[in-house]
Amino acid sequence: MKEKILESGEDYLETILVLHNRNGEVRSIDIAAELDYSKPSVSVAMKNLRERECITVDKNGFITLTDKGRAIAERVYERHLLFTEWLVSLGVPEDIAAEDACRIEHCLSTESFEAIKRHVKEYTGA
Repeated sequence: MKEKILESGEDYLETILVLHNRNGEVRSIDIAAELDYSKPSVSVAMKNLRERECITVDKNGFITLTDKGRAIAERVYERHLLFTEWLVSLGVPEDIAAEDACRIEHCLSTESFEAIKRHVKEYTGA
């Protein structure tokens, strides 16, 4: 049976990916600042992600996505970008589109997402 990462875990993995792409390295304090979460909350989440083998943390506190964690993060981030861009193209303000995309990205099946992605690409010519 495939292990399910909770929505909050997916959000943390996505944030790690975004921060890594932006800054090259990621620490728990960076995640706390990005998400406006407490350091203890982030610490608990990082422990859970380590136990699920989604991240590694080196002796200096730098966080790296494992292959498993990167796959989840990239899947969630792809959904986030597609839904945000699509909603903005429909006239939704960007800040609201990004918030709504964050909700939508977690609840769709792979099949539904792929169908929507095909439709959006056909419609927008992207």
